[in-house]
Amino acid sequence: MSNKKSQYEELFLVQYKKTNLPPLQREVKFHPKRKWRVDFAILELNILIEIEGGIWMKGSHVRMHGYQDDCNKYNEAQALGFKIFRFTSEDIKNDRAVKFLWNYLNPGNEIF
Repeated sequence: MSNKKSQYEELFLVQYKKTNLPPLQREVKFHPKRKWRVDFAILELNILIEIEGGIWMKGSHVRMHGYQDDCNKYNEAQALGFKIFRFTSEDIKNDRAVKFLWNYLNPGNEIF
């Protein structure tokens, strides 16, 4: 794992696999024309998941061009009927991402 983003993607995957939530797919191309990809997807539920890297170190996603590209990508995904969940490294370190997904997908059966 050469960068912080992939490190947190791997940690998220380990945490997620400890649940009985639907299977994840990685690096999913979701748009019929654009080459956009998301970190993870639960395609059977039209859910896209992004682990946002670089927010503390001023990575490309928080600079104007990168931020604009992300906004376009997320808007297009929503227009195609996807729900998009975005998590930070802090969300991963504190198990908030997996807890959120569990509680979202199991309303009324919140164990976290």
